[in-house]
Amino acid sequence: MRILIVVLLALIALPATAQELGWGRYDNARFGYTSEIPAGFSGYGESDNGDGQIFDNASKAQVLSFWGANITAEDFEAEVAARMGYAERDGWNIAYQATTSYWASFSGVMGQRMFYTRMIALCDGLSYAAMTVQYSAAQAADMKPRVERLVAGFRDLGC
Repeated sequence: MRILIVVLLALIALPATAQELGWGRYDNARFGYTSEIPAGFSGYGESDNGDGQIFDNASKAQVLSFWGANITAEDFEAEVAARMGYAERDGWNIAYQATTSYWASFSGVMGQRMFYTRMIALCDGLSYAAMTVQYSAAQAADMKPRVERLVAGFRDLGC
């Protein structure tokens, strides 16, 4: 009986484990940041200036973008505020935001689309890296664990 229970538990856990397989990794040499890439996402290659890359899961209409840039505002927090302002100007309704001196997260909704952005201050104190994932509002529950894993794995390579 115990063997049957163990086998059943293993079979139940198998889909979750299989879903985690296939995650890749993206390292950006120019700005020195890294992130995991969910299974099913394909990259378009690094941008011409080497600041980032766009990945998509075309079958699910999901887009994952990474970029690095120099801080042009007075500090990281002001840079984050500017980025949120750009999102609002583009029609996104900001639904969540959290900002510290070294990371920030904000998300928003426009129609049936959602986005989540994570920004991190890089070790040089002069630049930042950003990650944005866009997806259908209907996919929010499925995307939550992926976004959490993306956030956990998005970091500066130099600190």
